[in-house]
Amino acid sequence: MNPLTPATPIETTEDAPRPLARLGILISGRGSNCLAIAQAIHEGRLTGCEIGVVISNVPGALGIEAAKRLGIPVVTLEGRGREQRDHEDAVSALLRKFRIDLVCMAGYRRVLSAAFIREWKDRVLNIHPSLLPAFPVREAAQQALDYGAQVTGCTVLFLNEHVDGGVIVLQRVVDIFDDDTEASLSARLLAEEHIAYSEAIQMVLGGEYEARGRRYVLKELFEEKPAEDASSDAAPEQGAQAQDAL
Repeated sequence: MNPLTPATPIETTEDAPRPLARLGILISGRGSNCLAIAQAIHEGRLTGCEIGVVISNVPGALGIEAAKRLGIPVVTLEGRGREQRDHEDAVSALLRKFRIDLVCMAGYRRVLSAAFIREWKDRVLNIHPSLLPAFPVREAAQQALDYGAQVTGCTVLFLNEHVDGGVIVLQRVVDIFDDDTEASLSARLLAEEHIAYSEAIQMVLGGEYEARGRRYVLKELFEEKPAEDASSDAAPEQGAQAQDAL
């Protein structure tokens, strides 16, 4: 999994800062995670990026007007009554038009096809309100309550062909209280999502992490150390060589 680079590489100097990575955010409802990302950028907690476009598949979604008030470009592409391939081709065309580097699903209520995921491989993030692989798909908070779990949380992960099955970038834990309802637990989960998504985006854009199997880890932990120059060392004695071979 390679670190993200701008869609059109631009040469930079010390006096010319690296171009900002551009985020494309997909929403279907209130877009609270989208607004949390925008707030993190505004406050300097999420750096090196900007929101290039917000795309909603639901006309009139609450997040549309909220994003517009922040001056973020918004496009509505209604998905209802439209063939999936046709709809996703239109979404991809918009993402390319706005030169998007990283796609963030933020309450986007459509399952993206394998073809779309291949086109945007390693460049689509999603967030889920559980500690995956526990309680996948829908009604995760209620699943946790029904199971009697004492903790749950949220997960930011890369999208792949398996629903909620991609490489996990970051997780945050939420305690479950005895008097919790689905509403009270969901509210605390959402608050943690707002923190986790920006932190995960920063990890991905920073280029210091990579996927190794199913783990998303610091590259430096697995970098090979340069071999020592044998010519600068005295040749070992024969007895020492024999001892090393034992």
